[in-house]
Amino acid sequence: MTIARTLAGLALAGAALFALSTPSQSAQPNMQAALDNLMQARANLQRAVADKGGHRANALSLVDQAIDEVRAGIDYARTH
Repeated sequence: MTIARTLAGLALAGAALFALSTPSQSAQPNMQAALDNLMQARANLQRAVADKGGHRANALSLVDQAIDEVRAGIDYARTH
């Protein structure tokens, strides 16, 4: 009985630590939604035919920059 309680306590403590160490996506729902949309936009641009006079490639670069900025904003908000 004591071993079972000890194991249950350890499992509960481990689950609590895991929950605390996992960043909450709901903490920044608008930023997360923006990131999801940017990732979808990037996938769509990658699937597009590359005959756009360099504009598709430029758009991909700008979307990548936007993804980096949104991630940086989420990280900043998490630490401040």
